[in-house]
Amino acid sequence: MALPHASDHSSVTVIGKGGDGEEGLRKREAFLPQAPDSASSLVSAGDLSVSADRLSEKRSPSDFALWKASKPGEPSWPCPWGKGRPGWHIECSAMAGTLLGASMDIHGGGFDLRFPHHDNELAQSEAYFENDCWVRYFLHTGHLTIAGCKMSKSLKNFITIKDALKKHSARQLRLAFLMHSWKDTLDYSSNTMESALQFEKFLNEFFLNVKDVLRAPVDITSRFEKWEEAEAALNESFYSKKAAVHEALCDNVDTRTVLEEMRALVSQCNLYMATRKAARRQPNRALLQSVALYLTRMLKIFGAIEEESDLGFPVGGPGTGLSLESTAMPYLQVLSEFREGVRKIAREKKVPEVLQLSDTLRDDILPELGVRLEDHEGLPTVVKLVDRETLLREREEKKRVEEEKRKKREEAARRKHEQEAAKLAKMKIPPSEMFLSESDKYSKFDENGLPTHDTEGKELSKGQAKKLKKLFEAQEKLHKEYLHVVQNGGPE
Repeated sequence: MALPHASDHSSVTVIGKGGDGEEGLRKREAFLPQAPDSASSLVSAGDLSVSADRLSEKRSPSDFALWKASKPGEPSWPCPWGKGRPGWHIECSAMAGTLLGASMDIHGGGFDLRFPHHDNELAQSEAYFENDCWVRYFLHTGHLTIAGCKMSKSLKNFITIKDALKKHSARQLRLAFLMHSWKDTLDYSSNTMESALQFEKFLNEFFLNVKDVLRAPVDITSRFEKWEEAEAALNESFYSKKAAVHEALCDNVDTRTVLEEMRALVSQCNLYMATRKAARRQPNRALLQSVALYLTRMLKIFGAIEEESDLGFPVGGPGTGLSLESTAMPYLQVLSEFREGVRKIAREKKVPEVLQLSDTLRDDILPELGVRLEDHEGLPTVVKLVDRETLLREREEKKRVEEEKRKKREEAARRKHEQEAAKLAKMKIPPSEMFLSESDKYSKFDENGLPTHDTEGKELSKGQAKKLKKLFEAQEKLHKEYLHVVQNGGPE
C-alpha cells in the first residue's frame, strides 16, 4: 500500500506530535477547496474523531490527519512516527491515485461526503501530485433512506439489493430510482415502490394496446391514411415531448422530469386511442408505433429494458432466446376469434351456460397462463400477454371489489327492508292510539286520543295542541293507506 507516500511530498508539512501525522496546507492556501460551509467549520468537521482538546494541537484550523496513532486493539503499521493507521481521507486518495493517476474526470460519492471528506481528498491529492485538477467533476448523490430514516448498518435498517429483488423486479427498482433525481434523497418505502409499480403498469398497458393495434389486419390503403387534426396534434406533442426529454437529460441528467414527460406523452396517446375506439375507428398505426419505439429506446438507455425487445417490455425470462409473444400470440389470436364466434352464437341462441364457460376461460383459466382477454362491446377482443403474477393479483382485486359491491348491495337491501318494516309497523297504529302510550308526556286525552294536558296536569298550549293535531292527521292518512293495502291483499 502507498498510503504514507503523500506525507513524504515536499509540499506537505508533517509534524509528529503524540503519534499523529498532520498535513498542513499553509503552503497551499491558495488552492484550499471551498467547502459548502464556511472555511472555519473545517475546525470542527475536518476530522470527526478528534476531540476538542486535541484540536488545540493543530498548527492551522485547516489541518487534518493523514496518519493516526493506533489505539489498543486497532490495526497498525510501523512508520517514522510510531505504529499507526491511515487517516479517514487518505485511503480513498491512495486507491484512486493508484488506479487513475494524477487526474480523473468524475469522482462520485454520497452528498454527506462532500465536506469534509472529498475536500480533504482533493487537498492532499493535489498536494501530492502538484496539480490543481485532480478531479474535474464531483457528482454527489442524495441519501437513500428507509421509510424516512437514513439507511445505516448502525441503525440496522439497511436492505441489500439481493433482499430488495425478492420483493420487486430489477426493472421496478430502476424505475423507482429514475423517478427521483440522482442528487436528491430517495426514500425506499412501500409508497415509493407502489409508485414505481403503477408507472410500470401504466407503460406496459400502453405497449400492450399499441401491439394490439399493430396486430389488427389492415389493407394496404389504410397504411397511407391521411392525417386528421387529432393525428397532427399528437405528432406535434410527440416532437415537443422528445425535445423536453432531451433538455431534461442535458440539465443534470434529470430523469425525474424525463419520466414525467414520458407519462404525459403516453396519457395523450391513450386519450387518442380511446377517442378513436369510441368512434369505432382504428387509430393511426404508424404514429403510435413511432411513439412506442421511442419510449422503448429510452427505457433501454435507462436499463429498464435489458432483454431483447423490439417494442415495449419483453414477455418471457431473460436469456431464454425465446420470444414468447411472437410464438404464442398467433395461437392466442385464433383462440380469441373462435371464442368470440361461440359467444355470438350463444347470445343469439340464448345459451347462458356457454357464455358462462366463455367467461370462465377469460377470468380463471387464461390468467393462470399469463394471458388477458379484454372484451369490448362491438369491437374485437383484445389479447394481451401479461406477467402471470400480475394477472392473478388483478383477479384477486377484481374478486375483492365484487365482494365489496355484493356486501354493499346486501346492506342497502337490509336497510330498505328495515325502513319498510318500520314504516309498516307505524302505519298499523290507529291515530286514536298513537299518543296513549306516551304517559310520560301526557296525562289526559280527548275522545279522539289527542293529548290535552301534560304530566303535571297543565293544559297544553295552543301551539302544542296544533303541532300534535298535525301529527295526528298525518298518522290518520298513513293508517288509511294501510287499511287500503290490507283490503287489497297486501301484507298485514
